[in-house]
Amino acid sequence: MAVPKCKVSKARRDKRRSSHWKLSIPGVVACPKCGEARLPHRACKNCGTYNGREVLPAAEAK
Repeated sequence: MAVPKCKVSKARRDKRRSSHWKLSIPGVVACPKCGEARLPHRACKNCGTYNGREVLPAAEAK
């Protein structure tokens, strides 16, 4: 059985583990109507449209 020769400090241990839990950034697309950045398959928060039609009222969208 392998036994470590020296103690591994918390900083050294955590540096090694730091890249394991990175979150990937979501794909952001431009709204075809207003050009605002939005998440795919979701209504645009700026103009309230989705798939070419208005799904959110203009007052709620702003």
